[in-house]
Amino acid sequence: MKIKQHIKPRSFSAERLALVLLAPIISEKGTYIADKHEQVIFKVLPDASKPEIKAAVEAMFKVEVESVQIANVDGKIKRFGKFTGRRRNWKKAYVCLKPGQEINFAAES
Repeated sequence: MKIKQHIKPRSFSAERLALVLLAPIISEKGTYIADKHEQVIFKVLPDASKPEIKAAVEAMFKVEVESVQIANVDGKIKRFGKFTGRRRNWKKAYVCLKPGQEINFAAES
């Protein structure tokens, strides 16, 4: 029988955490998910990990994060006349907030 060991929380540098989140994704799907499932969608660095994203959201927005799901988005293939090109691949993170927590991007300062 295997005994689970306690995992100590990792610490990340503040500079790295400031760079991890690139932008919130505000769309119809994003607002539907925010209302229905208390999740927020962010565009993140391609090499960002789940613990880094969780720490960055908690540090920047002062909320508690329950879980993080990551999706790698392939860049679209586009044509430029007779030439084909490709947009960059990118990563997005679905951040699930704990009940009662909320991030409001439309708030006026």
